[in-house]
Amino acid sequence: MCSYWVMLAFCCLGLLCADQSLKPQLAAPQLATNNPTLTTVSLEKPLCMFDSSLRPNKSYAIYLYAMKELAIAISSLVTDNSSKPLDSTFQQTNGGQLGPYKAAFFHVPSCAAPPNLADVGDVNKVADVLAKYLFRVGDDGHCLYDPNFLAVCNPPLAPDTTYRFKYVLVDSTEGIMKDQSLWSDPIKTRKIKLPLKIDTSPGRRSGGMIVITSILSVLVFLLLAGLLAAVSSAVMRSEDSTAETRQVSQTIQQSEPRPQLSSE
Repeated sequence: MCSYWVMLAFCCLGLLCADQSLKPQLAAPQLATNNPTLTTVSLEKPLCMFDSSLRPNKSYAIYLYAMKELAIAISSLVTDNSSKPLDSTFQQTNGGQLGPYKAAFFHVPSCAAPPNLADVGDVNKVADVLAKYLFRVGDDGHCLYDPNFLAVCNPPLAPDTTYRFKYVLVDSTEGIMKDQSLWSDPIKTRKIKLPLKIDTSPGRRSGGMIVITSILSVLVFLLLAGLLAAVSSAVMRSEDSTAETRQVSQTIQQSEPRPQLSSE
């Protein structure tokens, strides 16, 4: 990573640009936390990577290819015999298992005006800096299921799977590849954690402890509910007894003979 930044600094100054030795890198953790995730990988865009291959009055684009690590044994080529970049899709390559697929294309990042990383601390500028500096592979969760989607599909990656990535410089006018990076080092997406291995902060608790805690919580709830029901029943019985006592008292009073007044 350090050597990449040294070469990038020299390249942006126009002193050195060894394109053939550069390859896609994971984004710095200060800019992309929790990277990779289960289904995405955030990569640094190829700032100044192809600067020496650019020619005036030409239009260029960057193609990003992705493939699963095991696909290298099948094919890692991203062009045909006439140097035209492949348009293989996620579906055609079975998610990169049968070879590289085009995950994205975008404009060549400007080496003359790279993003200022100090602006990341500014909430008004951070989104623009990240858009210029990073590309997130696997960020589109809808393109595979949208029949009207016509752009390049960048669907979620598979969890716990190793991928490699490559940047390709394409002459948009001629439609041919002009330069390319090496394939990235193997990058593995995160693994889904099983319930028994879930880490619940503060402190680590096993899945069994979580189940026991849940059962105890239910028992406490039932105990409280029973206690409330008993208290409510006692209050109702007390009220019924009071009412019955009053009724008996009134009955007795009504049944007692009333003294008759003697007439003179």
